[in-house]
Amino acid sequence: MARQRSLPELLRAITSGISRCKQVVLARIWLIDAGDICPTCPLRSECPDQTRCLHLVASAGNSADLQADSRRLDGAFRRFPLGVRKIGRVALKGEPLLLSGVAGEEEWIADREWWRREKVRSFAAQPLVFRGETLGVLAIFDRGVLDDKDFDWLRVFADHAAVSISNARAFQEIETLRARLEEENAYLREEVTSVLGAGSMVGDSPGLRKVMQQIQLVAPTEATVLVTGESGTGKELVARAIHDHSARKGRALIKVNCSAVPEGLFESEFFGHVKGAFTGAIQDRPGRFELADGGTLFLDEIGDVPQAMQAKLLRVLQEQELERVGDTRTRKVDVRVIAATHRDLKKDVESGRFRQDLFYRLSVFPIEVPPLRDRREDITALAMHFVRQSAQRMNRPAPRVTQAALGQILAHDWPGNVRELQNAVERAVILSRGGPLRFELPESKGEGAQRVPPPPAPVLLTRDELKRQERESIAAALRQTDGRIFGPRGAAHLLGMKPTTLASRVTALGLARKTGGR
Repeated sequence: MARQRSLPELLRAITSGISRCKQVVLARIWLIDAGDICPTCPLRSECPDQTRCLHLVASAGNSADLQADSRRLDGAFRRFPLGVRKIGRVALKGEPLLLSGVAGEEEWIADREWWRREKVRSFAAQPLVFRGETLGVLAIFDRGVLDDKDFDWLRVFADHAAVSISNARAFQEIETLRARLEEENAYLREEVTSVLGAGSMVGDSPGLRKVMQQIQLVAPTEATVLVTGESGTGKELVARAIHDHSARKGRALIKVNCSAVPEGLFESEFFGHVKGAFTGAIQDRPGRFELADGGTLFLDEIGDVPQAMQAKLLRVLQEQELERVGDTRTRKVDVRVIAATHRDLKKDVESGRFRQDLFYRLSVFPIEVPPLRDRREDITALAMHFVRQSAQRMNRPAPRVTQAALGQILAHDWPGNVRELQNAVERAVILSRGGPLRFELPESKGEGAQRVPPPPAPVLLTRDELKRQERESIAAALRQTDGRIFGPRGAAHLLGMKPTTLASRVTALGLARKTGGR
């Protein structure tokens, strides 16, 4: 027993070890745990308290019926209320019980036919006590007549078993915490990579101000929030803002992109699994709900959750409890859920694709993030923010943003919203190579597009007009640079010319470098 660190393996080792004695008809262990099958429990009418009861966790023996499986844990006595029947009273009072020389006709025997068929003569039950706390009950049904010496040996065995059970539980808790820490670390590393420079919400448009007001209202509460809006509008930033302004800000904000989870892995991703639950489950793994315990869970693209999973998700949201895949233990969690989608969930409810009860459970407080084309006042501020962010990340000076470039991005309808703008700015910063920012944008096709009129036909100029235009352009550049020609702030850089060529043209045109005059 001392070598076992896995609680299920330890419990099996205890009962199978006792059952090596062929006189033992049945050796069983019940442990105290939360009430879980109360609606279907055959002893419910006798149960004084449905919060806790005895759970049958291990069984072994030597039945006279070769077809019987003594290891079954799903029989009529898989649960015992505390204080009810002999097993329940041993657990409640913490006092052992020995009934030796039983005839098999006693009224207290629940299944007399089984008792006579197996020729049971003794029943012994010892409480499993560790540091003053009763953990459960170890009981045996034996064909022999047990005496006080046998009963004392069972007491010694039960004491060792209680210590081993407590140690196994401690190891199990340590392993659970270690696995959770590993998952949190892996998750946080992914988050750092994915949100580098994500920053806060930028802009001052009426639409964005309304969103910020809604965040301030709902953040201090525990209400479930449904964030809707087109892809790329910043729904995750809204979720982060709600979390950061809530009482849960000291714990993690865990994100699940539901559209990226394979259909067969949803349950494991959400609720976790135990070792051996399926092929490839080589160790226990907590799910996202457990990782978010005490914090916030962000379910992105909630509309992509398959229908088979929606009922299980609803139960967790309502009851705040779950079972890992392959496990029978119910775990309580304390999680606030923020969901997001670009879909019209109301239409999905009408078509039967999305559960109505889950929709109403998620949309306690809906927030709609407007598309970027409906808040054009924010485009300039967002672009300048992304320019500084990209330049800092690339360790280069921020390029100059011209009015022409701003006009270009203001004219675009941004069907990909803020995400598209961020990517376009980053690409422009890469291509700028120290010069002014230039955008390469596709033609807008959305309904909100502001069409840019085609450029006018080129005007034909005479040679003298060309010289005059060149002279005026160079003179203007010299005035802006205070007569400086060379360097990154010189007139040659502004005009896109070689400094030596510009110096020659200044001399040829008779321009004064300081005044810009003749």
